[in-house]
Amino acid sequence: MTKIILHGCGGKMGKVVESIVADDDQCKIVAGIDPSTPQANYPVFATPEQCDVAADVIIDFSIASAVPSLLAFSKAKQIPVVLCTTGFSAELDEEVKSVSADVAVLKSANMSVGVNLILSLVQKAADVLFDSGFDIEIVEKHHNQKIDAPSGTALAIADSINEALDNKMHYVYDRSHVREKRQRHEIGIHALRGGTISGEHDVVFAGKDEIVTISHLAMSKEIFAVGAVKAAKYLAGKPAGFYSMKNVMK
Repeated sequence: MTKIILHGCGGKMGKVVESIVADDDQCKIVAGIDPSTPQANYPVFATPEQCDVAADVIIDFSIASAVPSLLAFSKAKQIPVVLCTTGFSAELDEEVKSVSADVAVLKSANMSVGVNLILSLVQKAADVLFDSGFDIEIVEKHHNQKIDAPSGTALAIADSINEALDNKMHYVYDRSHVREKRQRHEIGIHALRGGTISGEHDVVFAGKDEIVTISHLAMSKEIFAVGAVKAAKYLAGKPAGFYSMKNVMK
């Protein structure tokens, strides 16, 4: 039985994770951390420092500003942590890598199993199509409450493509300020925000007289919670190190 601390248990994703775990006999939530201290069937603490419950792993669905204190808690208590929060600064990413030297940390821009499959598919497509003259554009759509843009998933897709192409590509987010033709080594990344869109990502490979599109549509937030719980069960008991969903899916 994997014992989970849920960081951000009062948020929308926290509630979804709670419902997924309730139907999983291999794990249970033993404590929650959230400044709003919502009512739950487990003890809830306002801050990580106040949490004194033993656990095997932490699942984090919070906000980027809440992550540093969680990382300190994870390191001090030697509890592995699955980071599902997005919108990290470069400095926070470095802090995550530093903490992973002392405790197991899993971070992914998107916890969906389908999205993580796409990260592999776009590498194969880029390897085949770019040398045949195809241009690459990424379009992502999310609900009107999402703070960061472009999405962490869109950037992860771009990074996967760039890795396959020997990191020779650069990213373009806005074409309105220049009047020039598209450059060969560009990956265009475009963000749309509106309504209640859970998440859509289209990777467009546009060549001469043909277009190849790889798409992922999130029908609900549940897919992210399912991936997070899967990752938590994988990470529990793992030695210190930096992990991703690629490790979970092997």
